[in-house]
Amino acid sequence: MKIEAIDLFCGIGGLTCGLREANIDVLAGLDNDETCSFTYEKNNGAKFISADIAEYDFRELKKLYSKNSLRVLVGCAPCQPFSSHTNKNKNRESDTRWNLIDYFIEAVRVLDPHVISMENVRGITKTRIFDNFIQELEKLGYSIDFKIVYCPDYGIPQSRSRLVLMGSKIGKIQVPSPTHTKNKYKTVQDIIGKLPPLRVGEVDKKDHVHCVKNLNELNLKRIRQSKPSGSWKDWDKELLPNCYRKASGKTYVSVYGRMSWENVSPTMTTQFFNYGSGRFGHPEQDRALSLREGALLQTFPKGYDFGKIISMTRTAKHIGNAVPPRLGFVIGKTIKEHFQQNHV
Repeated sequence: MKIEAIDLFCGIGGLTCGLREANIDVLAGLDNDETCSFTYEKNNGAKFISADIAEYDFRELKKLYSKNSLRVLVGCAPCQPFSSHTNKNKNRESDTRWNLIDYFIEAVRVLDPHVISMENVRGITKTRIFDNFIQELEKLGYSIDFKIVYCPDYGIPQSRSRLVLMGSKIGKIQVPSPTHTKNKYKTVQDIIGKLPPLRVGEVDKKDHVHCVKNLNELNLKRIRQSKPSGSWKDWDKELLPNCYRKASGKTYVSVYGRMSWENVSPTMTTQFFNYGSGRFGHPEQDRALSLREGALLQTFPKGYDFGKIISMTRTAKHIGNAVPPRLGFVIGKTIKEHFQQNHV
């Protein structure tokens, strides 16, 4: 039978891309960020629905599924309200994104998928809203499994932990088992080691997405004194920002840091192209990561088309907010195997 999926909060299609690589037909993605439309549709051959999920009629999505197909619903609700940074904010429940996963439940009620999957930050598991989410899914007849996964265990070259949830109406389903052992982790060298070198502010002539932000003279001096996996402690004192001259700043050792070739990268945030936003310095070139390097470390295919780079900030946001396609692929394979094992 035909397996068909719909991707909620799809962004530029990281999860969709991975599912398609696992040979699952993704019919459409829904997101309220219209700027993701070109990249999503160009690379995935699926319909981008630009809509506010809080106001969308999910009966329109249900019409997209073929008759008698095996229905899959996946998604990654915006995770900022549940991040460790936001968790320090006592007013986080006033965030308008706080209840977005409730709309995932509503979509499940209307679409009645056979299998569901959700990816999110690990902090969501400590919230009342997540407990309610699980209870509602179980009331709807789903067998649920979820766990915090460490991305390098799945072939993703980032020190990144995420929640993966799987649910099924046709039998017990489990979160995918790791595909890589520690001695087989993908490294920064494996992923970006062969890309053409760039200077600050430069754009590769053959790939406009392989482009680098400029650095001021002070930050150039800083990165020239930075060592792979080192910190600001490697610098001359006159290069230190004021915050690092205080005791309270001494724990932030990764900011302004270089990555190392032989390790996985840090988590690709929406600020990975900014040298001062984390350990986003290139292992040996005196610059921050290019947009293409960030995309590759996110496991997007080499030819993923991000369109014209109108703003590095916007494209980096698209890339950093995405579910790593490799994680989508592993989830997709698990879904296919689940259908096969349950003889549907």
